[in-house]
Amino acid sequence: MSRLFWLGVGVAVGVMVIRRVDRAARHLTPGGFAEDVGDALRELAGAVGSFGAEVRAGMAEREQELHRMVGERTGISTDGSGAAASIAAARARGAAN
Repeated sequence: MSRLFWLGVGVAVGVMVIRRVDRAARHLTPGGFAEDVGDALRELAGAVGSFGAEVRAGMAEREQELHRMVGERTGISTDGSGAAASIAAARARGAAN
């Protein structure tokens, strides 16, 4: 009974070792290496995309803060559609003075 147990343990360990060696050998082939590089590039692209989204969100938030500050300090509405007209009017007033 004891010998049968150790035979089973040996077979299980042997299978695990063979699988790991096979996996390592596959990563060292050109195809496996290309697959690893492709996975790394996809991960990098996802990280860059996330970073870009966070930067855009921060820019939008800061832009809203600046619009609010300009409105509070100058009374000029810079919230979008009428912004160009308000700025042009303010410049015209400034040039006339």
